[in-house]
Amino acid sequence: MKQALFIAGPTASGKSALSLKLASDMNGVIINADSMQVYDGMRIVTACPSKEDEAAAPHRLYRFLDPIEVCSAAFWAEKAMAEIEAAWTADQMPIVIGGTGMYFKVLLEGIAHIPDIAEDIRTAVRAECNEKGSPHLHAELAGYDVPTAERLFPGDGQRICRAVEVYRATGKPLSDWHKETAPGLMQAADEAGLVSKMVLNPERDILYDRCNRRFDMMISEGALCEVEELLARGLDPTLPAMRALGVPSLIAFLRDEMTIEEAAEDAKMQTRRFAKRQLTWFRNQFSNWQRISAQDSES
Repeated sequence: MKQALFIAGPTASGKSALSLKLASDMNGVIINADSMQVYDGMRIVTACPSKEDEAAAPHRLYRFLDPIEVCSAAFWAEKAMAEIEAAWTADQMPIVIGGTGMYFKVLLEGIAHIPDIAEDIRTAVRAECNEKGSPHLHAELAGYDVPTAERLFPGDGQRICRAVEVYRATGKPLSDWHKETAPGLMQAADEAGLVSKMVLNPERDILYDRCNRRFDMMISEGALCEVEELLARGLDPTLPAMRALGVPSLIAFLRDEMTIEEAAEDAKMQTRRFAKRQLTWFRNQFSNWQRISAQDSES
């Protein structure tokens, strides 16, 4: 039987350690479902598996894109499906793991096929977001696409820009496009009961403490050097890789806009806020997934 295991959870919830144990027990292949861990040159700052972890079990879709690229959920889903099928062919268990809930939703439920957006529109929208801030575009979005505006946090610049550019290019709200959704690549397997789905749901105070301690570890392991090299490339600051947790804060330090202590505290605060939003999103969107607390994840 072609089965698969999906593990979602907020940042710093212990997904990687659990997946390694399961991969060992189940002859598994670990497939990344984190939108920041797809980028190369950011192993430490995005908390990618270590070289030792990668040697202990097969890992797929980690660090396979240049930071200048944008990894859409649809693009990732096609790559993930190919890796799942490769695992099945090798008689291995695909273990899809990550914190990007939209990746799981697209793989299971599908996504609308929206026409390509002209580069001049994309550039203009992102320049406007950079100049006026994502809350400004969020307010505009609420004027013509209420469902999308209601589900997006005003600070989620990447997704807000996407919704605005779709409307400006097509004259049709993103929420209307989503109503015309093709089946997900794993939808049939899920409906047949072949996909086991779980969400790690640690206590919030424990999760926040793990977020804080992990960022301190990232600094000690060389995250600042990674960000320095990223900054030296002169990439568009609105690119997803440049918005990864911790990256804007450390860039502010490198530009003498913050002390390292201020940058670290800012990064920790942003990480905690992001983890909180993830917990809320998983609770609302994945209500039928098995929920596992930190206390009973071993069993």
